[in-house]
Amino acid sequence: MDAYLKTEHLDAGYDGKAILHDVCLRVQRGRIVTLIGPNGSGKSTILKTIISQLPAIGGSVLLDGQDLRKQSRSDIARRMAILMTARMNPELMSCRDVVSSGRYPYTGRLGVLRAEDKQIVEESLRQTDALDFADKPFRAVSDGQRQRILLARALCQQPELIVLDEPTSFLDIRYKLELLSILKRMVREKDLAVLMSLHELDLAARVSDTVVCVAGDRIDKVGPPEEIFTRDYIAKLLSQSSAH
Repeated sequence: MDAYLKTEHLDAGYDGKAILHDVCLRVQRGRIVTLIGPNGSGKSTILKTIISQLPAIGGSVLLDGQDLRKQSRSDIARRMAILMTARMNPELMSCRDVVSSGRYPYTGRLGVLRAEDKQIVEESLRQTDALDFADKPFRAVSDGQRQRILLARALCQQPELIVLDEPTSFLDIRYKLELLSILKRMVREKDLAVLMSLHELDLAARVSDTVVCVAGDRIDKVGPPEEIFTRDYIAKLLSQSSAH
């Protein structure tokens, strides 16, 4: 089965200086691939390079077999949705408004929702169990509810791939489990490809199909959770000093 997202010998870093070398990732549809590693190991740097927030220093990122640099922003937005760690604080927007903004790749410049778009918004809210608080101000709901709204907004784009950076960061354990079980269900139902980073190893073991271990200045190991989460290997991974 072909990978929907591929990185080929990707070098990632800042200001033209690579801190990670030769990153080769494969993410297939219907699968969750999770980056783990010590704090500061570069998990977010890899994700930011994949989503073009940082320019690649070497190598390439292929989305559905095509080099990302040769695709238009609107084409990419129809295929790839992004949920990064930075907290979003939209003024005066209801949760439904935030989810609706996920339709922007399809609505043209004026952002006017057609009946079909509104239906997709409602469906995305339903799939993330968010209908109950859809009309509340986004700023007034809990962190767990916000993450469900942001996941609904990502689904609203009808992407083939979702990239998430530490999606459970600000959540208590109940909301962490809730969010990841919704994500896992969506992957199966919609045949999505998911690439994310997690610092909670127990959650990564529970939710991932493939685990990618980042350490030093490269990918140290890739495999299914049962291969990665052995006491000896995890102790070795966590003891590796960060690259920067």
